[in-house]
Amino acid sequence: MERSELLSSVGPAGKSALVTGVTGQDGYYLSKSLLSKGYRVYGLVRGQNNPKALTLSRDLPAVVQISGDLVDAPSLTRAMLVAQPDEVYNLGAVSFVAYSWTNPWMTTEVTAGGVLKILEAIRQYQDIAGKSVRFYQASSAEMFGKVQEVPQRESTLLWPRSPYGVAKSFGHHMTINYRESYGLHASSGILFNHESPRRGAEFVTRKVTQAVAGIALGLHDHFAIGNLHAERDWGFAGDYVEAMYLMLQQDVPDDYVIATGETRSVSELLDTAFAAVGIADWEPHVRIDKAFLRPAEVDQLTGDPVKARTVLGWKPAVSFAELIEMMVEHDLEELRSAYRA
Repeated sequence: MERSELLSSVGPAGKSALVTGVTGQDGYYLSKSLLSKGYRVYGLVRGQNNPKALTLSRDLPAVVQISGDLVDAPSLTRAMLVAQPDEVYNLGAVSFVAYSWTNPWMTTEVTAGGVLKILEAIRQYQDIAGKSVRFYQASSAEMFGKVQEVPQRESTLLWPRSPYGVAKSFGHHMTINYRESYGLHASSGILFNHESPRRGAEFVTRKVTQAVAGIALGLHDHFAIGNLHAERDWGFAGDYVEAMYLMLQQDVPDDYVIATGETRSVSELLDTAFAAVGIADWEPHVRIDKAFLRPAEVDQLTGDPVKARTVLGWKPAVSFAELIEMMVEHDLEELRSAYRA
């Protein structure tokens, strides 16, 4: 494609957004939301034969897919020229915390280095196109790690306890640096745990809801889990992506904690999930397996969303109980459909 074609590929109506991590949970909900607002959405998809690309084409056919990779700087430059975005949302990462100990190198290269590469691609594109681009970085509550205060807010000292948390901290500070050094409209959302029926099965919430659905249907009797006492601030991913959008609509870029402000333990997660299928006593169905414990545990994460509420006007709409019940119901239907087939 010639550069003249690239520069005319976006229609005059509406804005254009480039989303990395578009095939993930947040990428789906964000892209769906942006499309409903009239955006032309471009999604960065890694690999020529990525099976998730087929799912994206089925679920969100209006998203224009661009082949690229956060570790491949030239592909990001090309993506900027194709999308000519008004806004860039960097959601791409090696996002499963437990895996980051298994492969800290890849986690760092993608989750940390990828942020620097896309920031540079944006900076260079702005110089070439003479167009201002707004940037969102998906920071994480895992950056707080060994928490220094409860609840955690934007000013709380970062003390990451995993390679993932360290990599996210790098990306967070690099975003601030580009904002302060180059005047880039760059904001970070420090998102606490956010879940949905589209959450990967490796994450504890989805692991629990899938297992509970299977037990309710008589497919198995028990499952294994790690730390029952870990506490998290869990919300609905569909709510949290609206906060991402609101950040980039502000005149002044900034960083925001996005959370419910409520803390639940893994035990409470089990209470709620089993209650959704009418099981009051879950202990006979749950085994504790030390293999699922982290090398360095993060015991409690609780966010303070006051700034997001007062500045952005954002607050979550879906409660914890509604979220878990939604996920259990989805997994019940998914298993029923699989067995009907």
